[in-house]
Amino acid sequence: MAVNVPDTFIDNAKVMAKGQVTIPKDVRTVLGLDNGSRVTFIVEHGSVRMVNSAVYAMQMIQAEMAGEGEKAGIASEDDVNDIVREIRSEGE
Repeated sequence: MAVNVPDTFIDNAKVMAKGQVTIPKDVRTVLGLDNGSRVTFIVEHGSVRMVNSAVYAMQMIQAEMAGEGEKAGIASEDDVNDIVREIRSEGE
């Protein structure tokens, strides 16, 4: 079932004695958080962003790897398939 949550809204939570807060349901929905999910806090210039750690890690990897395929001469899916075939034939 799809939940329609606006992408811009304001919500709040109370900080408890040990610094814990309950992330509001709509915020968890937008971030794609389930029980056991991890979050990353990004602090910049006095503001804090909270993001899904798994999504953030993937974005960092993608940014780090940008252009590496081209540097290695891989420009298409066919190039990838050729490499896979070559590696598989070496193992035979």
